[in-house]
Amino acid sequence: MARTRNPWILIILLIFGGLAGSAVGQMLAPTFPFLGTITTAGLAPGVLDLNFMKITFGFSIAIGLMTLLGFLLGYLVYRRI
Repeated sequence: MARTRNPWILIILLIFGGLAGSAVGQMLAPTFPFLGTITTAGLAPGVLDLNFMKITFGFSIAIGLMTLLGFLLGYLVYRRI
């Protein structure tokens, strides 16, 4: 019987895996510099000003070796459940 998986669980596991990997990379970066941030990508903030409210759009992501490993671990956990 085919089991359908919820894609929101994958997204949550990838976010937690990336956060955990990034935190470990930041802690170990002073000792092992190659575990720090490799590259940063994103969109510069853009502002929509409607006089009564301002909305800012934008994001950036910093990818490092440990962040990638965290993403991989999150995906593997998703495959196991």
